[in-house]
Amino acid sequence: MSKIDIGINETDRYAIAEGLKRLLADSYTLYLQTHNFHWNVTGPQFRELHLMFEEHYTELAIAVDDVAERIRTLDVAAPGTYKAFAELSSIREVDGVPSATEMVTLLTQGHEAVVKTCRDALKLAQNANDESTSALVSDRMRVHEKTAWMLRATQAPKGN
Repeated sequence: MSKIDIGINETDRYAIAEGLKRLLADSYTLYLQTHNFHWNVTGPQFRELHLMFEEHYTELAIAVDDVAERIRTLDVAAPGTYKAFAELSSIREVDGVPSATEMVTLLTQGHEAVVKTCRDALKLAQNANDESTSALVSDRMRVHEKTAWMLRATQAPKGN
């Protein structure tokens, strides 16, 4: 393969790729958690949550591919093992099968964590004038903010 020359210096490309690796790890971990909850949710909201979780993990599956391909576009190897994702992700695995209410809470927290990871990756991309990564990460951030809002909206109101 020929040397990469896309107007982003090597130091910045590696820094951006590191931020994207964390985003990939968070996204994949959240994908797996969401799929797990889709399979195992029970209770009065079963159908609603089962279908919503399916929508979420399907969207995340596409996102994971987009983020990994952007890392490769920057000429850096994308992580692809559970071990690497566990080391890079800010989202921790859940033991056992939580209640449906706890699933919603955990997924809300997961999406909020991804938003924070996006913010860090976005700063790196913006500082290097990497519009392609900035656009990708900004789009991801918007999806996760909206998804967290939708999950919060399924819970009982707190007097608002």
